[in-house]
Amino acid sequence: MGGPGLLNLAAWSFYVLVLAVQPHQAHSSIRGSLGLNKGAVASPENGLCASSVTVHGYKCEEHEVTTKDGYILSVQRIPEGRVGGTAGTKKQPVLIQHGVLADGLTWLLNSPDQNLPLILADNGFDVWISNTRGTRLSRRHVSLDPSQPAFWNWSWDELVSFELPALFDYVYGQTGQKIDYVGHSLGTLTALASFSEGKLVNQLKSAALLSPIAYLSHMKTALGVVAAKSFVGEVSTLFGLAEFNTKWEAVGDFLKFLCDHPGVDCFDLVTALTGKNCCFNSSTVDLLLTNEPQSTSTMNLVHLSQTVRDGVVAKYNYGRPDYNLMHYGEAVPPIYNLSNIPHDLPMFLSYGGQDALSDVLDVKHLLDDLKSHDVDKLSVQFIKDYAHVDFIMGVNAKDAVYNQVVKFFKGQH
Repeated sequence: MGGPGLLNLAAWSFYVLVLAVQPHQAHSSIRGSLGLNKGAVASPENGLCASSVTVHGYKCEEHEVTTKDGYILSVQRIPEGRVGGTAGTKKQPVLIQHGVLADGLTWLLNSPDQNLPLILADNGFDVWISNTRGTRLSRRHVSLDPSQPAFWNWSWDELVSFELPALFDYVYGQTGQKIDYVGHSLGTLTALASFSEGKLVNQLKSAALLSPIAYLSHMKTALGVVAAKSFVGEVSTLFGLAEFNTKWEAVGDFLKFLCDHPGVDCFDLVTALTGKNCCFNSSTVDLLLTNEPQSTSTMNLVHLSQTVRDGVVAKYNYGRPDYNLMHYGEAVPPIYNLSNIPHDLPMFLSYGGQDALSDVLDVKHLLDDLKSHDVDKLSVQFIKDYAHVDFIMGVNAKDAVYNQVVKFFKGQH
């Protein structure tokens, strides 16, 4: 699996992690940023409902969804707003999907009047929050244990093939209605790939994609310059780990190794990796420090790194033509052709001018794939001052983004 990408991979894999590192903090504090800070916050060990939703006066239900490949996912349902609603009225379901190294809690770190799930609930939506396999609340499987490497034998291909379909089937089965979808970062890539293969579209009403990720070739992070000199496969060689857990000492040593490269400034990791986020709330960052990042598979991060390296949105490359032949029937992994996304599918894309991960040029590449989309079915928002994480943690995200998401969804009804 040759080619540049190790440190680009680091940029991707640590983007949630470094949100917790305050600007100008020396990299001698890296261990604290790896989840070892003991800041106090309600633990979601008993579920996100108890820790982050019902405490604010909202109804919340804990659900489980089992995928066809055996993973048991934790899902939270917020069926109505704080003031309730008309009895017997069917509310429009919306599924909210987080990005890599995050979990459903990420959406709930801001106050109730500033976080997207509760804003949607208060606007009359039936809100469902997913937690991807491997994260704190979704570390179960019908036959495997997280201590087994086989538990981590997946990339975002499996999220496309198994996870999103299971979530859509479940929510559709529970509500009997087509679903609105919100994704951030990796949650946009998996959705776009799914739509391009005709998956989900029969159960989907519309999709809002925040900080959309598809192409990654123009990712401009301070560490990206060093990335071009490394190789994707070195990550698994370096760790020998199937699970990529940022709280482990080996991963902390890896980050320090990256920061020690000449010209790499880790004193302001947030800006270095995600762009200059305009609108953080320091108390929200403290909560994130205590609760994130979450585990993912090393294979998933290698797959993301391949996307950086190859400039295409394709299935996982096993690194050898014979392995690819065995999995795909061809020597080169098949491409997800995003121009195949149904042209009449209502989509809202919101991206930022300061985003170092979802770069403006890469988003324009994505929009070029969507050039045949029905004009009245594609809404695009550009926020000049926003970077990658402002979309989920910005103190003004309600006014800048979330109100537009609500308006977009209601416009499809």
